[in-house]
Amino acid sequence: MSGLFDDFRSEFSKPNNTLVQLILVNTVVYLAVVILYVASHVLKATAVYNLVIENLAIPASLGAFLHRPWTLMTHIFAHEEIFHILFNMLFLYWFGRLIDEYLGSRRLVGLYIMGGIAGGLFYLAMYNLVPYFQEQIMGSQMLGASAAALSVAVGAATLLPNYTFHLLFFGPVRIKYIVFFFVVLSFAQSVGPNAGGNIAHLGGALMGFFYVKLLQNGTDLGRPIYWLVDGWSNLFRPKPAVKVSYRQRSNASAQGSVYASPSGSPSSMSTPDQDEVDTILDKISRSGYESLTREEKQKLFRASQRNS
Repeated sequence: MSGLFDDFRSEFSKPNNTLVQLILVNTVVYLAVVILYVASHVLKATAVYNLVIENLAIPASLGAFLHRPWTLMTHIFAHEEIFHILFNMLFLYWFGRLIDEYLGSRRLVGLYIMGGIAGGLFYLAMYNLVPYFQEQIMGSQMLGASAAALSVAVGAATLLPNYTFHLLFFGPVRIKYIVFFFVVLSFAQSVGPNAGGNIAHLGGALMGFFYVKLLQNGTDLGRPIYWLVDGWSNLFRPKPAVKVSYRQRSNASAQGSVYASPSGSPSSMSTPDQDEVDTILDKISRSGYESLTREEKQKLFRASQRNS
């Protein structure tokens, strides 16, 4: 058991490992929910389990939500059913790899969280404003990362519509068609038994589309999320010991050390020139998108921002 915890800790200490970390957070929360479910039933204390789920799931009632506003965030990371988390995490992994490679890990987190929040707000709005759903509002609540995962998928399809996945029984399929199928499926089931979940999917899908479109035009909707995540990370990051140095440094070098961005962040990389872009495009024509390195993919995205 200690080896398992060591593996989890090592995954969180690795740089550029955000996708795996998101999946691990969802997995750990799911395992905690399962353990609590079994223990509460064995001990005949199901009220405890119901109370925990009530404080994780986002309620459809606006009045109930105002008493539990944190559920707008917690519902994105919690699941009760094994197949629910399995499909969500597979979806997140397949499409999250593309966002991570082309836009970087910070924007993957931003898109995931913004998509989940958009799904929750869209769910609340529809259940409280549309008469059809108001009839079902009592006792309705929503749990799961489906809206966040679909937001990442739509974002990837918006960014790379012709990127191809090789599907079992179907062969090569462009991701824009895969994502379009799931968006249409969510819309068709938005008046079914899982109406709330499918409504949230649509909110997440809209966020994924607009997030990437605005990013391509120079507007990054995820900046507040980056700020919050950085602040949270800094709380647990050990502070280096203060060292006194008597070596004189120029003002220019001192300013460079203060304002330098973390390695690999979008702001630390300059826009590629046309020769670099042509070299990357030649490589794509010879070997396809899959042959590009992480840096080449991000250079191609920055070039598309310059030309938009």
